[in-house]
Amino acid sequence: MTSSTGDPQFHTTRWSLVVAAAGEGGEEPRAALAELCQAYWYPVYAFLRRRGKGPEDASDLTQEFFAEVLEKGYLADADPERGRFRSFLLTAVSRLAGKQRERAAALKRGGGKTILSLDFDAGEARYQREPAHEETAERIFERRWALTLLARTLAALREQHAAAGKLPLFEALKASLTGAADPPRLRTIADKLGMTEGAVKVAIHRLRQRYRELLRAEIAQTLAGEADVESELAELLIALRGG
Repeated sequence: MTSSTGDPQFHTTRWSLVVAAAGEGGEEPRAALAELCQAYWYPVYAFLRRRGKGPEDASDLTQEFFAEVLEKGYLADADPERGRFRSFLLTAVSRLAGKQRERAAALKRGGGKTILSLDFDAGEARYQREPAHEETAERIFERRWALTLLARTLAALREQHAAAGKLPLFEALKASLTGAADPPRLRTIADKLGMTEGAVKVAIHRLRQRYRELLRAEIAQTLAGEADVESELAELLIALRGG
């Protein structure tokens, strides 16, 4: 499916496509939903872990949750406030976590097939690196959602530079995007790339501008309406500062 990140002229975002087709099925919206779930499963897992679930239970519940979302028409019965994929997931997984009946074993749906291939070992390793101080499951979810967006945006920007044969430039300048504690000096970068300091400044400006464009496009793919991008971005920045 065409991505709004790859084509700025493509205005039907993944989540808006899914919401528009709620209750109707269809391969394209289902594929869009599966792609979103694959990209943003970790905040759900981290939420369940912070709610007190052990690694195995959190893995089982995460897989069960996405199986319900993908197979059971869960979207059609979701809260009407579903303009944001982030809000939909948090509301839905909170309901699942609130169910009193504990799952004794992993869910086996569709003849034992896994709905999504999720690397829970890597997810648990990430969770173990979460801050040790007390934080609500909801705040963990919001912060991990924001960090996932940033990571996906940075990866997309890296891919674009690699495709254009400009990967060394990206690698040299990416510290200007990530807030590195000790970024290289302009002179060091200029000498390494054979550029003037002025040219490096221009390249950094362009890199930041493209990063902002890609971040907005990535956010738009999780919203039903692109007009909400600015408010969503503001909320995610708050989530990051709160972490």
